Amino acid sequence: MMSRTLEKQELTDQRPDTALVNATANGDADSFTELCRRYYPAMVAVAHSILSDRHLAEDAAQQAFAKAVVKLPQLKKKAKFASWIAAICRNVAKDMARATERLHPAENLSVPAAGTGQDDGTEAVKQALGELPAPAREVIFLRFYDGLSYEQISAVLGISEQAISGRLRRAKKQMAEYLRHSGFGEGRL
Repeated sequence: MMSRTLEKQELTDQRPDTALVNATANGDADSFTELCRRYYPAMVAVAHSILSDRHLAEDAAQQAFAKAVVKLPQLKKKAKFASWIAAICRNVAKDMARATERLHPAENLSVPAAGTGQDDGTEAVKQALGELPAPAREVIFLRFYDGLSYEQISAVLGISEQAISGRLRRAKKQMAEYLRHSGFGEGRL
């Protein structure tokens, strides 16, 4: 009976990030597991916004957590864990993108191969996303691909909810403009 209660508590760990980071720094692996559970989907979204490939994004997120566990003692502001891991993940994804570009310089990752079976609307949206600046694309992925709330995005990116709202508004406007110029009127999407 006691183990079931403990299991349930571990599954719903509500400790703040600061407590989990401190516990991890003191050798509690379960606390780091909880941080990974909390932020892995967001890190995949951050990496996906850079790499345009879900599988590579998952690899980048895993690498970011591997680096984070080693560098955790260097984290000065424990309450900023989410934005710190996001910065690590962003750098890992950028490194992966550069490495992929060196290996396959003629390929453009944002333009899918012909005959993938996806409709024109999906392709147009992917291309519109590719045209956005990186910070706007990142917010779009976190909000709409990963389903994070403004509060969660704020924690991950270390910016205010008002800034997130502005980025989303501008990104949607830029995407709509791109789609309109590409011949996709409101009736086509």
